[in-house]
Amino acid sequence: MHIEKGDFTTGRRTLWITTLALGIGAVCSVVAWALLQLIYFFTNLFFFQTYSWSFHSPAVNHLGWWVVAPPVVGGLVIGLMARYGSDRIRGHGIPEALEAILFGKSKMSLRVAILKPISSAIAIGSGGPFGAEGPIIMTGGAFGSLMAQAFHLTAAERKTLLVAGACAGMSAVFSSPLAATLLAVELLLFELKPRSIVPVAAACVVAATLRPFLLGPGPLFPVPEHPVLPLKGLLFSVLCGLIAGLASALLTKLVYLFEDLFLKLPFHWMWFPALGGLAVGVGGYFEPKALGVGYDIIADFLKGDSSATGAFLLILVKASIWAFALGSGTSGGVLAPLLIIGGGLGVAEASFFPAEGANSLWPLVSMAAILGGVMRVPFTAVAFALELTHDTNAILPILIASVAAYTITVLTMKRSILTEKVARRGFHILREYTVDLLEMSYVAEVMTPNPVVLGESWPLSRVLKVMDQSRKHQGYPVVDAKGKLVGMVSRWEIMKNKAAGDLKVRNLMNANPVTAYPDDPCRAAAARMARHRIGRLPVVSPEHPWKLLGILTRSDLVKLSLKHFEEEEVHEKFIGLDSSKVVKLPPSPSSSTFKKGA
Repeated sequence: MHIEKGDFTTGRRTLWITTLALGIGAVCSVVAWALLQLIYFFTNLFFFQTYSWSFHSPAVNHLGWWVVAPPVVGGLVIGLMARYGSDRIRGHGIPEALEAILFGKSKMSLRVAILKPISSAIAIGSGGPFGAEGPIIMTGGAFGSLMAQAFHLTAAERKTLLVAGACAGMSAVFSSPLAATLLAVELLLFELKPRSIVPVAAACVVAATLRPFLLGPGPLFPVPEHPVLPLKGLLFSVLCGLIAGLASALLTKLVYLFEDLFLKLPFHWMWFPALGGLAVGVGGYFEPKALGVGYDIIADFLKGDSSATGAFLLILVKASIWAFALGSGTSGGVLAPLLIIGGGLGVAEASFFPAEGANSLWPLVSMAAILGGVMRVPFTAVAFALELTHDTNAILPILIASVAAYTITVLTMKRSILTEKVARRGFHILREYTVDLLEMSYVAEVMTPNPVVLGESWPLSRVLKVMDQSRKHQGYPVVDAKGKLVGMVSRWEIMKNKAAGDLKVRNLMNANPVTAYPDDPCRAAAARMARHRIGRLPVVSPEHPWKLLGILTRSDLVKLSLKHFEEEEVHEKFIGLDSSKVVKLPPSPSSSTFKKGA
């Protein structure tokens, strides 16, 4: 089959997947609303002993020392649910979604879709210092996956619908369709193709459109527009990002330090969340504002209504109990706690950073920087901060700080807080998007022209002589008396029948060979080889499918690695204005060729 070249490989089937994504977006917006209602219900039940679906902050409880009890009871319930229901409900949701996408063919179970939001609502409602977005992402992803499993779809299409559900939930909670779509690109999809971006964006738009009817209109944290920062303020944005980057690395290491300590305990992991809840309760006694999701605390930070001392105490307690509880394996998200920690850090920084007309700017910038650093999604962080506040004047300092924090964590840590969990389960994730050399290269560039051919009427005795003279291929094209391609024969088939010296090639060849065209992408040719379990393809003319132009083997495809090596490792210096005169410098001591003495 001849492949027409173009900018994208997406076909009309994307429209069908987008139609499914629209429905998933609507369902997941309702799921997000239901999860928030459950959180409110359990918060009222645990801290105020009332049956109510209205929001009340656990920080205003009057339990005294009894405030320790709700997180412990909540942790105990979650431990029981995880052991006897599904251990997939443990954790903050996004690593589980990543694992399902990359290593589970995007299949998630109905049990997880039901138990995850309930366990998360209990964890947060009992005072857990978590966000609702991680559980919503996993729950939305589970619903998207379940809907995809009801149809005859490929694993790639199931992935698209899983991510559509996950991001639609986030879009519904925060009214952030752009940030949710960017989160898919930077974290969940592992590709940047129309076949996935269009359905995911459609689901996020539907969820954001339905949000006003479910959770109310407008930005979640509206703030007055800040003034445009001068150069001095932008320089401090860099400093803000660097501080956030170091804090991000510290937070990540703290979470997994506690997780490692929990794994050394001499009793079953079912009891870990209850122990984590004990730490939450103690922290909540000394700083009640550290309990629960804390959206009201974020709003206070962004309004500039918090003192530096109070903010510092809050982030110290919040970070400690959040990392401890998350390390215990309970159920809850990371996004809202990161916003609180970043906001508190920004409040503290505002006491010695230049005001530039509004001290409340630095909490917003620091929030985005912490988010971009910990989760390593700098552009999602920028879009998220803007959609939460609608403050367009803050774009530049937010971008500077987010990228600076991202740079620090990339250089100081091998993995993020999200991918470390997956790596500990034995899976490695590479989150770099690069151009596929097989996709951008064509058969004509790497094929072997003028290959050795065999005549269909040749006896094996003659073939063996030719093979002795040329051992280049494990298979040979077969042509008729007029030079037309009529088949392929493998070296293995010839050697198996070599005793029958008078046997003709036509008796052994495959008369319907799988072929390639010179302008086929190498990716398509490689996929053809894998599908038919063969190691070589005769290359023919598109106008005359019988005209042999060359042969493409697996070793020919490996030639592309040399091109990649030259681009990444070979250092060149261009002197003067004449670019044709190139001085090639020797490889650096770290390169593989230098080590081999090449």
